[in-house]
Amino acid sequence: MLTPAPTHGDTAWFIHDRFGMFIHWGLYALPARHEWVKSREKIDDATYRRYFDHFDPDLYDPAAWARAAREAGMKYVVLTTKHHEGFCLWDSQHTDYKATSTPARRDLLKPFVEAFRAEGLRIGFYYSLIDWHHPDFPIDIFHPLRDRPDVAELNNGRDMRRYAAYMRAQVRELLTGYGPVDIIWFDFSYPEREYNGLPGKGRADWESEELLKLVRELAPGIIVDNRLDLPAEFADVHTPEQFQPRAWVHVDGRPVVWETCQTFSGSWGYHRDETTWKSPEQLIQMLINSVACGGNLLMNVGPTARGTFDNRALAALKVYADWMRLHSRSIYGCTQSEFAPPPDCRFTQCGKRLYLHVFSWPFRHLHLDGFAGKVAYAQLLHDASEIRLLEPGKHDEWSIAATPSSTLTLELPVIRPDVTVPVIELFLR
Repeated sequence: MLTPAPTHGDTAWFIHDRFGMFIHWGLYALPARHEWVKSREKIDDATYRRYFDHFDPDLYDPAAWARAAREAGMKYVVLTTKHHEGFCLWDSQHTDYKATSTPARRDLLKPFVEAFRAEGLRIGFYYSLIDWHHPDFPIDIFHPLRDRPDVAELNNGRDMRRYAAYMRAQVRELLTGYGPVDIIWFDFSYPEREYNGLPGKGRADWESEELLKLVRELAPGIIVDNRLDLPAEFADVHTPEQFQPRAWVHVDGRPVVWETCQTFSGSWGYHRDETTWKSPEQLIQMLINSVACGGNLLMNVGPTARGTFDNRALAALKVYADWMRLHSRSIYGCTQSEFAPPPDCRFTQCGKRLYLHVFSWPFRHLHLDGFAGKVAYAQLLHDASEIRLLEPGKHDEWSIAATPSSTLTLELPVIRPDVTVPVIELFLR
């Protein structure tokens, strides 16, 4: 099995727990047509203000969110404390663009942290390096005002140094005002993305070294992601987005601790009319595939502007809850196996227990090449019912007798078990 290099932050719990909840929540829940709506539709601050003036999540119940996450089998959470629009969910002393200045009139982060801790989940804060509202943030390729004819004039006087200091001040608030924080998720850098003479932004703009130094001083064991535009060794976890790796993620030729972040649908923020919601099979297979490749899955929910998870999100979470209730031990504490799985299957492994996740149910027999003599017992994980082992040369069925002498055959029920993805637990000798 592959072993990543040691990390600065404490990733021991992270690679054990494997499954977390991402939450994208902000003013963009009101237009309800993607969290990048301000940029995509080139909305200026004056027009976007309508969402700030009407942000009133009267049904916000973080205890219900936390309960849904725990029941789904998620072990940690990452919340967008500030997304690219610049709006802050907490009572920051460095801006008025925050929840306490809206009709909500309260810090939304404090009860969130308390609720998720009460359910036993570890706490992560997402913090956007981008800020389309801050007056010192220079207009660039993603900024809503990028195509204004007076963009050069609008950029006059904007000071990235002041903005970098603003970020450090806010990160200090987040890491000192809410108890221990387990993950900080910065997002994102784009130094090569020049647009009509407007440069992109990277480590020099964010003053990433200084920002990271502050984080390490305030929270020595915290996990930091890889989006500060720093060399790979400065990051604790690498974060492929909306992409399913086919093998353990390597950076600079070496295996790393990694986590893929994904969405139930095509949007991170609440999107009323978005229709590409994933099937139950896709949801479960994404979790399995991540662990089978040595990584984690961070699955996103976008709450509504009233502060609820909509029915589509609750249905998706129930898919995880139903499956994880019976199959979680094939996920927690597991990683990529040294064994190659048969077609349409994935292996995860924890010590001498090997978990065979069957994506496509075969008829009666599943052949494991190279496994002859290596398995002591097998069972379906969801009900602990025995799966017969047919060792080569110890049976009379002609279809099995034709298999290689190193192949172990599993005799399966003809009818596929009534679970989203069946799992066979193999006890190795």
